[in-house]
Amino acid sequence: APFYRGNQGGEGNEDFAGEDRYDAISAIEVLKNHSKVNKERIHAFGFSRGGVMALLAGIVVEKLCSIVTWGGVSDMSLTYVEREDLRRMMKRVIGGTPSKYPKRYKWRTPLYELERLHAPVLIIHGVQDKNVSVEHAYRLEKRLKELGKQVESWYFEEYTHYFPPSINRETLQKLCLWMKKQPIHV
Repeated sequence: APFYRGNQGGEGNEDFAGEDRYDAISAIEVLKNHSKVNKERIHAFGFSRGGVMALLAGIVVEKLCSIVTWGGVSDMSLTYVEREDLRRMMKRVIGGTPSKYPKRYKWRTPLYELERLHAPVLIIHGVQDKNVSVEHAYRLEKRLKELGKQVESWYFEEYTHYFPPSINRETLQKLCLWMKKQPIHV
């Protein structure tokens, strides 16, 4: 759970699912080399923007046990379209709009590289989410299924981006149990 580059004391410059993906990948490598971590049982779990980071890291790191994306971004162009409040930042950080620079947005969108993903994926999303629309989850699930990847989805009709505290804790417990059931990826 790092602070992203240029955010809340994080070093460097904001890079919304760009070069900062290597920070997440490096964190996994640090875990693999930690004496108290079973390097065969590492999972990636991201919430919101962390969802895209977990997916991007999982595309590169081959031996993850699982990936969980909760209310996660999966399509940067869709984020640009839906989130008027983020457009200025996205234009500054990414260097333009999706229509003018589609390759820049595509590079930040894990949907286009899911062939390289090996870990099972759990998608959790509130259907009423206005921060990251449920369309992100639907697109991710559809693409993973098209590729024959292992995916499970938990949609919550009544919730937004943030779940009530008791439901949040309950869902977190369930996703941890889901993680524990995942076999070691070889």
